Amino acid sequence: MTARRTVAEPTPTRVGYGTLLRTPGAWTFLVPAFAARLPYAMLSAGIVLLIQSAYGSYGTAGLVVAFAAATQALIGPQTGRLSDRYGQATVLVPTVVVHAVSVGALIALALGHAPTWTLFVSAGAAGASVPQIGAMVRARWVAKLSDSPRTLNTAFAFESVTDEFTFAIGPVLATGITALASPSVALITEAALTVVGGLAFAAQRRTAPALHPYVPGAAQVSALSSPGVRLLAGSFLGVGSVFGAMTVSVAAFARAEGQPDLNGVVYGIFAGGSMLAGVLYGMISWRRSVKQRMLGSYTLLVLGCSTLWAMPNLVALSIAGLCCGLAIAPTLISGYTLVETLVSDGAKTEAFTWLTGAIGLGLAAGSIVAGMLVDSHGAWAGFVVPVIGAGLGLVALVSLRRLLDAPGESGRVVAQGGAQVRLAGASKG
Repeated sequence: MTARRTVAEPTPTRVGYGTLLRTPGAWTFLVPAFAARLPYAMLSAGIVLLIQSAYGSYGTAGLVVAFAAATQALIGPQTGRLSDRYGQATVLVPTVVVHAVSVGALIALALGHAPTWTLFVSAGAAGASVPQIGAMVRARWVAKLSDSPRTLNTAFAFESVTDEFTFAIGPVLATGITALASPSVALITEAALTVVGGLAFAAQRRTAPALHPYVPGAAQVSALSSPGVRLLAGSFLGVGSVFGAMTVSVAAFARAEGQPDLNGVVYGIFAGGSMLAGVLYGMISWRRSVKQRMLGSYTLLVLGCSTLWAMPNLVALSIAGLCCGLAIAPTLISGYTLVETLVSDGAKTEAFTWLTGAIGLGLAAGSIVAGMLVDSHGAWAGFVVPVIGAGLGLVALVSLRRLLDAPGESGRVVAQGGAQVRLAGASKG
């Protein structure tokens, strides 16, 4: 039985990033976590470059990457659940070892021109063993800042910006290392960073959240059993489809315009808009509830995506992409903030990993569908995927928004640190 905390509307007191980063012990896990998270986006880019180089097929590379993303989306939450039960270090150490071995096997198979099905096996294992560092970091913030909801909101904004930065810089690193050496070296670097960063993060046991071990005879409920968590995961699939479709469609559009070298610039503006919005989001003292912010930012995301397909040139596409990007980070931050209120303490890491996995799964699906549409109808057609994917997510959010209210909302309200904090009735964890 665990009391759930839900955040109502805080008084408008500002909590800056300086205050957040002065949290005792924060840097001890943030630095190794960054090293371990950086390879997250390197893996997909490295796999594409390796398989295309060895087999001469972007189609095969895309399918293998999508399979790796799918295994990560499905297995990641299970490792998150184990982390809640047995501890982050207990799960991380074998996970990073399996990841390194799987990446090594993938490199050997690709260079040896092994049958294609073997690539799926090794890439699937590599995806399944990607350490869920982002979710674990968020769980540590929750453990340290559970009595300071305003600071926790800033922490989630900081994590969103970090995610965006790793997504932006990871493919650049993989591509740069490939240009200087080879795709194999890029993937070896990815595996090395994962192992070193993951083990260093696991060593920081003092900041790890409390364990919630299995109790014989007690009901063990998955975070996904919460309707609100399922709704948020579904909506994050839509956000992931925007990432995936933009990656493929921007590249195709830049090539169609005869300026393929500007692909990175246009996508960088899109990602930069999200990073900027994430930074600003964490600096604002919000008067509206988190649920209202989630619905508002998701609506803006759909509106921004609805213009992409009609852009006549790269300049116009850059502006439209910037508008889309400005809505992404606030949507993600709001979602992670909401999901923390929907589950008990023993399922928070698992809940975060379901959202992260949903983004990865949506990214894979979006890139595949966008690629098919580009091949059959031209570069503009790929931009239909973001508006459809995000649009479906918005329809689900609006129609089922009551599921985002934390259980026991009728619980009493007490004042805490200048903010309104609602203590829900006790409920099973």
